[in-house]
Amino acid sequence: MPYTRLRLILGDQLNENHSWFSETDDRTLYCLFETHSEATYCEHHIQKITGFFLAMRAFADRLRALGHAVYYRTLDETRTDGLETITDCVSQAMQHHGTEVFAYQLPDEWRLDQELKAFSEKVGGVSCDTEHFMSTRNDVADLFRDKQTYLMETFYREMRQRHRVLMDANGEPVTGQWNHDHANRGSLPKEIVFPEPTVFARDATEIVSMIRSHDIPTMGRMADERFTYPVTREECLKALHDFCDNRLQHFGTYQDAMTEADPLLYHANLSFAMNTKLLSPREVIDAAIAAWERDPEQISFNQVEGFVRQIIGWREYMRGVYWAQMPAFETVNSLQHDRALPSWYWTGDTKMNCLRHAINQSLDRAYAHHIQRLMVTGNFALIYGAHPDAVDAWYLGVYIDAIQWVEITNTRGMSQRADGGLIATKPYCSSANYINKMSDYCKNCHYSPTKRTGEKSCPFNSLYWDFLDRHRERFAGNYRMKFMYATWEKKGAEQQAEILERAAWVKAHVEEL
Repeated sequence: MPYTRLRLILGDQLNENHSWFSETDDRTLYCLFETHSEATYCEHHIQKITGFFLAMRAFADRLRALGHAVYYRTLDETRTDGLETITDCVSQAMQHHGTEVFAYQLPDEWRLDQELKAFSEKVGGVSCDTEHFMSTRNDVADLFRDKQTYLMETFYREMRQRHRVLMDANGEPVTGQWNHDHANRGSLPKEIVFPEPTVFARDATEIVSMIRSHDIPTMGRMADERFTYPVTREECLKALHDFCDNRLQHFGTYQDAMTEADPLLYHANLSFAMNTKLLSPREVIDAAIAAWERDPEQISFNQVEGFVRQIIGWREYMRGVYWAQMPAFETVNSLQHDRALPSWYWTGDTKMNCLRHAINQSLDRAYAHHIQRLMVTGNFALIYGAHPDAVDAWYLGVYIDAIQWVEITNTRGMSQRADGGLIATKPYCSSANYINKMSDYCKNCHYSPTKRTGEKSCPFNSLYWDFLDRHRERFAGNYRMKFMYATWEKKGAEQQAEILERAAWVKAHVEEL
């Protein structure tokens, strides 16, 4: 059957509620492609490529079940035909099916946006919105026009007001307070039980074998080639309800805590479901708010507000920063850091227990929660002085939810301070004290969290003070860091020299740590 219109669906555009699918049309062909270019633009975790391919295939099946015509090409098929990129595949599909009209949803990544825009201009195509986000690409740029820094809290409040989320009839926040972050920094009590998450295990042997047969470079591990993330909308909704029923009640309070005992704690782990657009941010926050409204005694307000802030605050804000700052954001390096990441970021083979645990969890599960990413792996990379290009590449590859629009702003901006302070008012750096306070990692560590010098001193301690010392001119005047610089001065020249000497040794022997 000839098709007059070809509609492209990317691997992170799996939204069956898009208006495209509101009715069936036997002259429209929906296309999804597994391509070499998307599998290799960085070194991805094996679970990341597998997850996207599984979700794409399930979505194609879902569209067929709804009565839509679907043209799906696997990696085997696109490689056999010598098709490297998505636009290569679209061009061939249009020729094969005789279609003249090309349509696509706007991508969320700069590189794909440029590729598809150029192709669309060549063939006279049309684009539309993904109908997923609660803000537009330009909202952050418009809100902070002519500003030197962006403040997420300002954006968050505007989003709450615009969408009437957790607002009263008078347009005020329901508790009279916008932000309950002060209640969301709890460390874990000694006795605590974590609920078992719903797991969606499936055999991924076929896809893994296909990926390896094409010599696609990957990182990370997948035990017995069993994939455990939800990849259908039905599964994602089940995971959302599991979070609201079993973990939301403690999410906010312990969202910054870390432990060896459980990888998920009370986190939702819905970012892969959302970033593939199987779930929308609106339905996710609505489900959490509904759970709180049903049982406010069991779920206190700080739990739901903290969760909502993650979704319509940070997530939407970071996307806006991305579109306001790209493509220049890919190369900013305001601190002029230039070191390579230690090789144990790819193995987890280090005596530093916090890093060993967070990295191995990332390699095993393609997952770590935001404090593990920010204050363990990211913190070390920052105070060690790793080049932001290297840090970007690692984060973009290792996490299943890492798509550049959300990864690079969190990594290069918030974590590595390479943006010169556009996103955060202070660098997110710390000594071992913070990690010891917020986790149980230090209890089983080779190094002492209280020592700054000596063979058993935690490398975070000397590197932290070394970071502050070498960037003194930049940060000493920062009102949020004056206390730390005053503390550094009180140590005196002799103690400072010992700490800096230990830091120099740590940097020179980083592979041995």
